[in-house]
Amino acid sequence: MVESFAFGREILRSPSMRQAMDVGDRFDLNHPDTVPVIFLDGEQHRRKRTAIAKFFTPKAVGTHYLGVMERVTGTLLADLQAAGGGRLDVVSLELAVAVASEIVGLTASDRAAMSRRISASFSSGRRPPRGRLAKAVSGAIAGLRLLRFFYFDVRPAIGARRKARGTDVISQLLDLGASDSAILIECIVYASAGMITTREFIVMAAWHLFERDEVRSRFLEGNEGAQLAILEEILRLEPVAGMVYRKAAEDMPRSEAGPLAAGRRFAIDIRAANSDEAAVGPCPHALDPERAGQGKAGGHLSFGDGPHRCPGAPVALQETRIFLDRLLRLPGVALERAPDMYWNATLMSYELRNAVVTCERPAPLER
Repeated sequence: MVESFAFGREILRSPSMRQAMDVGDRFDLNHPDTVPVIFLDGEQHRRKRTAIAKFFTPKAVGTHYLGVMERVTGTLLADLQAAGGGRLDVVSLELAVAVASEIVGLTASDRAAMSRRISASFSSGRRPPRGRLAKAVSGAIAGLRLLRFFYFDVRPAIGARRKARGTDVISQLLDLGASDSAILIECIVYASAGMITTREFIVMAAWHLFERDEVRSRFLEGNEGAQLAILEEILRLEPVAGMVYRKAAEDMPRSEAGPLAAGRRFAIDIRAANSDEAAVGPCPHALDPERAGQGKAGGHLSFGDGPHRCPGAPVALQETRIFLDRLLRLPGVALERAPDMYWNATLMSYELRNAVVTCERPAPLER
């Protein structure tokens, strides 16, 4: 178990490390263009990662996705205000799905229905199944849910992009000759890493801001940079993905922990590494907006690091900032019910459900 920030970052950045996934029986690594980028390493990964990087640059966020974030946020919060409140996990997932689906190209199906299918596909089920029969049934249900995601969302998107390419991931994959199954896997990765995790972070960040008056005031009074610094600090304390795994592809004679042998596997405890006082400064378990001024902001591994660092980090932070800034300005807004917390062993992350926010309804129009 790796709990040191410096050693964890070294592992994630090292060219001698690989993802701790065995994928040879699922994909032909001799044809990397048809293999989802998360399963690739080395030069194959670098080339494919470079090809998708254009979708996640600050320019792309500002040019293509900022308008989507603002428009969808406005619609969702107008509906929430008209109802006098709503479930935060449901609303935030609709936002995350709307933004990520534009990037991926999942725009040929009903977005609200897709949100429900994605939520069902990646839910932890609360209690892990016990016994062979229960596990078999659970696996069959999970497979059926992913099949529905493919049939109702991914397949229509592929069909639409075959007829007319867009500026999105699916169009690029089709240009590279990716199979439908490879595209499905990519979409599953984006659904889990770009939609589900963003939902959890939005709810977690909102929970912190609702319960901390001083931090909420600083957030609402701050400029964009100050708001992002506060969100980075919350994310440092509350990483959505709790563990990351790597293995050494070759001997490493030198490292923070001394010589490392090829084949050795490492489990990086992100929460522990993010609380390493040597990296983040004093009181590492406190939410401190001043870390930005101390040069400690962003000193965390919540988005990973190195070649596999989450490319969607700027997107997730920006949509969270926009949504929370507008949510917290609604008249009379309050957290009526704190979320229930569960653990998703498949995604190695927390789940926050049933958080309810309330606000004042708009005054009726005079006739």
